[in-house]
Amino acid sequence: MPSQHIWMERSEDGRKREVRATKFGGVWRLQAKTAGELDWTYYEQPLLEDLLSLKEVLVRKYQRRRASAEDVASVERLIADQSDLDMPRQRMRPVRGGHNRKP
Repeated sequence: MPSQHIWMERSEDGRKREVRATKFGGVWRLQAKTAGELDWTYYEQPLLEDLLSLKEVLVRKYQRRRASAEDVASVERLIADQSDLDMPRQRMRPVRGGHNRKP
């Protein structure tokens, strides 16, 4: 049975945006539509802001026993994965000499 969560947001210019998150078969699918648009935008790679909002929605529902801990954990994994993709990777260079280095 699919699990669906819907919330509304306002953009900086004041336009309403409806976001729907559906979990089916263990996979989350997010879609959004701004007021005045006819078609939904389906995201292959959900926006980090939408994932953070979904986590807030799920945590509130979990506290009221309307969502599962598994759903919250799966969204937290998606956020971690997305954060890893968004952050530029820095190469670690070995430290030579350490704290025992003489001047």
